[in-house]
Amino acid sequence: HPFMDAIATGLCERNIASLRYQFPYMEKGSRRPDPPSVAQATVRAAVAAARARLPSIPLFAGGKSFGGRMTSQAQETASLPGVIGLIFLGFPLHPAGKPSVARADHLYRVEVPMLFVQGTRDALAEASLIQQVASDMGRRASLIWIAAADHSFHVPMRSGRTDAQARTELLDVLVGWMDRIVAPQDT
Repeated sequence: HPFMDAIATGLCERNIASLRYQFPYMEKGSRRPDPPSVAQATVRAAVAAARARLPSIPLFAGGKSFGGRMTSQAQETASLPGVIGLIFLGFPLHPAGKPSVARADHLYRVEVPMLFVQGTRDALAEASLIQQVASDMGRRASLIWIAAADHSFHVPMRSGRTDAQARTELLDVLVGWMDRIVAPQDT
């Protein structure tokens, strides 16, 4: 996916290793997502592969939209070994046009720090609802807004910014948050 490729490249430029993977449905070219059990098993396999490749570095897990949601569900079901934080790029709190917080229920049982990076125009996460969810989780959750961005972190020309500028902001926020989470681990 071009967005995830750009994020991985941006992380690499900031000396952050990343492991990209695809869910089986994407490999098959299907539009219908895998069942949660398959998607969560895929997340677990990716985390295990990352840990095997770089066993001594701090490990974060997460993803964009569905990938982030499946990662959080996997973490809630049984902690992902070695993962010290979860990162969600456009957490899909609800279907477009159907505001709800039901998809957040499991997040309250996740015990590692979580970063939500959301666009202010994200149709899958009404601002007041995602703000309330993050607030209700207290110190475990951080919520960062990317101004004028939609669910895919696209910004309209009238915003005065480009998609690349929004991605740079997203990456800088992401790396800063990871540094803050890792810092207490280093002492």
